[in-house]
Amino acid sequence: MMSVELAVQIALRARFTSTPAVSALVPANHILDRNARPAPDPSIILGEDQTVDDGNSVKRDRHLVYSTIHLWKREASTAGVKAIAWAMRNALRAGRLNLGSSFHCVDCRVSSQRFMRDPDGETSHGVLTIETLAEEVA
Repeated sequence: MMSVELAVQIALRARFTSTPAVSALVPANHILDRNARPAPDPSIILGEDQTVDDGNSVKRDRHLVYSTIHLWKREASTAGVKAIAWAMRNALRAGRLNLGSSFHCVDCRVSSQRFMRDPDGETSHGVLTIETLAEEVA
């Protein structure tokens, strides 16, 4: 069985790569799970997660996954990463994520977003936290 974190990551990438408003700003091959700098320009970097028990099931089959997503774009302002973040937020509103056969997506939302300039002076950086509530399928 696949872990809930990996199921969420695969579903998020699939949603972002298949949403025209996102892929118009970031090519699908720049939406990655990788740990290297510099990131492609522009890029969406997936992969950092924290999972906690939802606390609402005695069966302990509900998981709250916090996914940290990094956005990178070479630009003087933060306008580009803000546009990417907004497109991603709207992509998540299109319906529940498909988490495969082991998990059901109860809810998914962008719970926070931050925008900053990279110390290199040439790159803007966005950080989104996406909360996904997933339930194990019996």
